[in-house]
Amino acid sequence: MLEREKTETDDARAKKEQLYFENLKAPKQGQIVKGKIISVTKKDIVVDIGFKSEGVISLDEFPDRKDLKVDDEVEVLIEKLENDEGMVVLSRGKAEKIIGWERIINNYKEGDIITGRGLRKIKGGLMVNIGVEAFLPASQSMLRPPIDLNGLVGKDLDYKIIKINKSRKNIVVSRREVLQENIEHRKQELLNKLQKGQLIKGKVKNITDFGAFINLGGIDGLLHITDISWGRISHPSEVLAVGDDIEVVVLNFDKDNMKISLGLKQKEPNPWEDVDKKYIVGSDVKGKVVNIVPYGAFIELEKGVEALVHISDLSWTKRINHPSEVLAIGDMVEAVVMSTNKQQRKISLGIKQVEPNPWLEVVTKYPAGSKIKGKVKNLTDYGAFVELDENIDGLIHISDMSWTRKINHPSEILKKGDRIEAMVLSVDEENMKIALGLKQLKDDHWPSLVMKYPVNKEIEGTITKITIFGLFVEIDKELEGLVHISEIPQQIKPPLEEKYKVGEKVKVKVIKVDNEQRKIGLTMK
Repeated sequence: MLEREKTETDDARAKKEQLYFENLKAPKQGQIVKGKIISVTKKDIVVDIGFKSEGVISLDEFPDRKDLKVDDEVEVLIEKLENDEGMVVLSRGKAEKIIGWERIINNYKEGDIITGRGLRKIKGGLMVNIGVEAFLPASQSMLRPPIDLNGLVGKDLDYKIIKINKSRKNIVVSRREVLQENIEHRKQELLNKLQKGQLIKGKVKNITDFGAFINLGGIDGLLHITDISWGRISHPSEVLAVGDDIEVVVLNFDKDNMKISLGLKQKEPNPWEDVDKKYIVGSDVKGKVVNIVPYGAFIELEKGVEALVHISDLSWTKRINHPSEVLAIGDMVEAVVMSTNKQQRKISLGIKQVEPNPWLEVVTKYPAGSKIKGKVKNLTDYGAFVELDENIDGLIHISDMSWTRKINHPSEILKKGDRIEAMVLSVDEENMKIALGLKQLKDDHWPSLVMKYPVNKEIEGTITKITIFGLFVEIDKELEGLVHISEIPQQIKPPLEEKYKVGEKVKVKVIKVDNEQRKIGLTMK
């Protein structure tokens, strides 16, 4: 009997031990276990996890379901040990999320780069599969607008982890920071390889008034307008267009500030190098007018070489106020080289020097003291220009029009088109000026007239002009005196036109004679 009780006790102990170990091995709800695929249908996959019943998982939880086959091992999450049909409820997707999260937490931190695939657009951004689903804000998707999130869906790309929230189990990633770091890396690589004088290929990215920005593959360089062409250009768009592929020369670069200066004209020889040998002083040249400024005209002698014709070297005889009076852009002209300066890149030309200087004959043709006949060509405030020969003018200054009469404007005695006789007073060959006189054709009557009208002499004269400061009165032929407003009776108030009229006879008395300035003062008091 004792032996029988002992046997029963041993059996009970063995059963308890067996049940204990079975419980240790038994799968539990919420556990991730490995299972073996025992069947693949059109909709489901049947998985054996070593439990009393199998589990069924929808094919939708397997993105790579085309590669699934019987006996493959898969990791699954036990959601429920038994459903109403007596089967284990399993989830492949939830298992992957948990495994993926643990992998991310154990192997990555904020700031790390990770590869992910764009899944789907949501409000404000895109969901990306990096082993778990992470959120990509739209603002972090591109370097600059426009933002096309659809272009990221289905693509495997690198992303930077910018935020991990362990309590909420969510991750935020950035594509923009990866792109920016790649650009900075390429920039630094390019700068480390650059050398002055190096030829480098690029694409025209942007054009401004002062030059063009060239994309060299990760970094932009500036091609200044002055380094585009040896010739004259008004705007870079005359030579370049956005999108053009060009080869340029590296002129200078600053690694610290990532600035690169580029040149295009430097690919060709400098046309000014031998300019002093090609354009010898005194030689004749031909060129095209490319620019006109108030002080002259620029002539293109060859591409990149321009010379200036100063306004004073356009004509021997014509009075030119602006070069546009005789030249227009595009005109082909002949000229003489006056001077060259290779260092300052300057060439002076003369157009008038192509023809003989007519002023060389003027001195002998119009000697001082000779009389000439000519036509009044133009009137100015200070005198009248008289045409002596074709394109040879002389000036009669208003001070040389009358011995006795005060002339305020030449129109008082001359008009345009009048044919007159005058005397040559002087010829300035160097400055190409001829001074003429009208009064010199007559004797100077001032001394005799002054004696005729001494101080205190009373006279009747004719008003010739009324001004704010007094009346001009003619007291003899071509002899005027001034009645200053202070010498008009006090009872008469300005304006004087209300009391006096031009041509009116008045009685006056001589109170002052100025021989030096040839002025006579009168009074009506």
